Amino acid sequence: MMSPDVLWFPSNERRLASHLQAFLDEHEFESYDDAWRWSVAPDTASDFWKEISRVAGVHWTDEPVDVIEKDESRVTGVRWFTGGTLNYAELALTSNRSEDDLCIVSYSDTRETSSVTWAQLRDLVARLQAGLRHAGVKKGDVVAALLLNIPETLALMLATVGLGAVWTCCAPELGTTGLLDRLGQTSPVALFSVDGYRYGDKVFDVRGEAATVRDGLPSLRIAVMLDYLAEDDIDASWQSWDSFIMDQGPLIFEPVAFEHPLYILYTSGTTGKPKAIIHGHGGIILEHVKALRFHFDLDERDRFFWYSTTSWMMWNFCVSGLLVDATVCLYDGNPNWPGPDALWRFIDDAKITCAGVGASFLVANMKAKLKPGAVFPLVDLATLGVTGSALPATAAAWVFREVKSDLLLNSFSGGTDVCTGFVGSSPLHPMIAGEISSRCLGDRVEVFDDDGDSVIDVEGELVITAPMPSMPIGLLNDPEDCRYRETYYSRFPGVWNHGDRATLSSRGTIVITGRSDGTLNRGGIRMGTAEFYSVVEDFDEVSDSLVVHLEDPEGGPGELWLFVVVTHTSDVEELKGRLTSTLRTQLSARHVPDRIIAVPSIPRTATGKKLEVPVKRILSGADPANVITLSALADPDSLVPFLELARLRYSGDGATP
Repeated sequence: MMSPDVLWFPSNERRLASHLQAFLDEHEFESYDDAWRWSVAPDTASDFWKEISRVAGVHWTDEPVDVIEKDESRVTGVRWFTGGTLNYAELALTSNRSEDDLCIVSYSDTRETSSVTWAQLRDLVARLQAGLRHAGVKKGDVVAALLLNIPETLALMLATVGLGAVWTCCAPELGTTGLLDRLGQTSPVALFSVDGYRYGDKVFDVRGEAATVRDGLPSLRIAVMLDYLAEDDIDASWQSWDSFIMDQGPLIFEPVAFEHPLYILYTSGTTGKPKAIIHGHGGIILEHVKALRFHFDLDERDRFFWYSTTSWMMWNFCVSGLLVDATVCLYDGNPNWPGPDALWRFIDDAKITCAGVGASFLVANMKAKLKPGAVFPLVDLATLGVTGSALPATAAAWVFREVKSDLLLNSFSGGTDVCTGFVGSSPLHPMIAGEISSRCLGDRVEVFDDDGDSVIDVEGELVITAPMPSMPIGLLNDPEDCRYRETYYSRFPGVWNHGDRATLSSRGTIVITGRSDGTLNRGGIRMGTAEFYSVVEDFDEVSDSLVVHLEDPEGGPGELWLFVVVTHTSDVEELKGRLTSTLRTQLSARHVPDRIIAVPSIPRTATGKKLEVPVKRILSGADPANVITLSALADPDSLVPFLELARLRYSGDGATP
């Protein structure tokens, strides 16, 4: 194996001062690998998770009888912390910090930057709980929201789950079909919405869409609107936010079982109607505290930020910064307005110590030749988290060159399905170009070959071979767990198959090479798409790309189609020639596309994932209506050229690049 390209190595000072090193020392582990093996071994995993509950400072109303109890009736095969009762909101709002300390810093394109103290947050949560109780919301009820990444949303979430009710939220930009596809599954009793918002220099009035969603939810007992744009009075068919908030009552933390529903998240809907995933109080607490405390090294000294909408699980992950007493930083607006460095300005101005962004954001910054470190001091920034898609080696190198040379760059990967990352980095791990540094503590991640055997240094299927506390309680409207089992456990019985192709190295690092169904198969050789993109998108003229392999139904070799977004070139055909030559040289002759097609944009989800599988299915003749929900796309118009190519391909006219 070639020696790795190490981009960063933690200093002794940083390693020794970290919470993770203190944990290793406390338990007399000589290395991270020793601690990881202990955390996932069948006979000691329960000891590890009991320790995490101690580290988290969980307030057990009723003490659990067992940490892990075998239960074959459950999809995962186990039940966690049986008999124990707790509440997420209680832990989030219980802090050793001063009442006057900031717990939220909020930026918005719509209104002035604001901040919230711990005392102010507790007061707002108590007032919202009084309003919810007055409206008859009780334990187990679903409260739905069309709200933005603002303090009111965070407070309403804590108020809801503190009562034992269930939270679900979507960003209003999804559109009525996408919103009803999601919220309509949950039968909510209450709906909260904004009247509109500003995104950069554009104003979006969403009162019409909100009314359509409200009218499409027959289970509602109350609908409340926040006058966020502050331009018009609230329509009489809505209760105003200000009138909903009651005089302050007591903070209520209803004791609930470890697996009591906390919130409902949604898959992207790129392969049909979004799945509604139910997550529980206890599993989210333990997974998030473990990740934030040990892998991101957060505590009360930190300001924690992740650029996200409320539709994405990373919003929930960011809110959990409160569990470790960090100040949570929220951003509601266009990260590229009034200029392409707007997000970096916020990170610097807000004195953020740990920021998180999507990999596609960093790639776009690199392509735009931004130099954030030369414009902003970024003296407080110590950690940069990255997720959403694989981080190319070139973009990682750009971060250390143009953002900050001394930075824990934590490439963190998991999914909405588990609402966390199960592979990432830590203050103890070096950053290696193109690789994820480690498997997270407590997460038994392996790579299987097609026969279900664990392999090292060989690409295969990324699997989780032992239960995680934050695996879903279940999917909505799936009473026998049939869809749950089919989605995650059908490929390898008893083993969670995540749907990613990956390689686990003998050094313990991980390379995720693409979604399983998007894998390229040329001449019997399976290839992930990530290595393809790393070559193609290294061209200055290419801002984005997507590659699919279209199989021949008669058993032939099929065709490899490459789509590129060209930013600047006077000769597209000459660019195609250079791409072909470079792919042949740097990868292999099998990687040379049969067709290279320039398109205006690449279809992506709102979280930045390329839609390889839906595009492949559409180009293979599938009915688009059965393949993808348009509301899942960041830009629905990006799909139009692919629909036209599919029409031409099957009309007999041909599809000429």
